[in-house]
Amino acid sequence: RSDMVFLRTKAILGRTVQRCHPKKSIDVVNRILEDFRSGKRGVAEFWIDFRGRFIHIRYFAVRGEKGEYLGTLEVTQDVTEIRKLEGERRLLDE
Repeated sequence: RSDMVFLRTKAILGRTVQRCHPKKSIDVVNRILEDFRSGKRGVAEFWIDFRGRFIHIRYFAVRGEKGEYLGTLEVTQDVTEIRKLEGERRLLDE
């Protein structure tokens, strides 16, 4: 799909987070996961310039009913156009 920032297929579902990222970022990913496992934090976010687009990336710790760490959800969003917004637009404004 042309609207996807990083092309992913269904094959990555269930894959470890480390296997979804370049080797140069594995140490940072591991530190984030350790923080998630220990409960130190539940969200990690950062932003990058990727091919001229401003990309906002967030990792969320996924936890069970008792608070146990189950895994990580990554949300990646191209916010290039959002950053250009000015003024305000309210619900139902045309």
